[in-house]
Amino acid sequence: MGQVHNQAEDQQKIYQRWAPVYDRLYRGLLRDGHRTLAQLAARAGTDILEIGVGTGLVLSHYPRRSRVTGIDISEHMIAKAREKIARDKLFHVRQLQVMDAHALAFEDKSFDAVCLPFVITLIPEPERALDECARVLRPGGEIILASKLGDGAGLQGAIEEAVAPLARRIGWSSSFRISRITDWARRSGFDAIEILPVFPNGFFKVMRLKQRFPNV
Repeated sequence: MGQVHNQAEDQQKIYQRWAPVYDRLYRGLLRDGHRTLAQLAARAGTDILEIGVGTGLVLSHYPRRSRVTGIDISEHMIAKAREKIARDKLFHVRQLQVMDAHALAFEDKSFDAVCLPFVITLIPEPERALDECARVLRPGGEIILASKLGDGAGLQGAIEEAVAPLARRIGWSSSFRISRITDWARRSGFDAIEILPVFPNGFFKVMRLKQRFPNV
């Protein structure tokens, strides 16, 4: 737990530094992934939880009929997201909270979809966070992730490993494996029903996990 706490503190420091410039750096680069993730979440249902809401870059992509709750570990990122909600009148966003993805303060079976936009690779204990996602999902719900997900093979895998320390310095990860998510899904009663390549040139992926045997 001490290591997890230290990692969370490090991430908060990184996000405090990047919050003022995050939109300028990543809005265009991540737009396709954000849009795809939001569309898939809306198909799964109305009540959506977004983990790692950051500065709120995904929020405008959800349909206005949605009811979106967002959480993030960084108060500075959340502050930027709240500015967007007020400025752009994003009334479908019901609440934003500073919260740890490892311990969600929501009741069981609260949401139709849980989204993780470009955050799963940064969570210190991703399997524990995914367990929490599963807990707060309603029967038949979906977990939808957007991220840089590789298979570790060939030259690309070697490059991913080599640049991993640099990526971590800016709050990213380059060496997270798709198999880590599919292994969790297999153990936890989920199927990876879709993996979609998105801009740029499939470098990022959007992944849908759906309950195999919904808990009723």
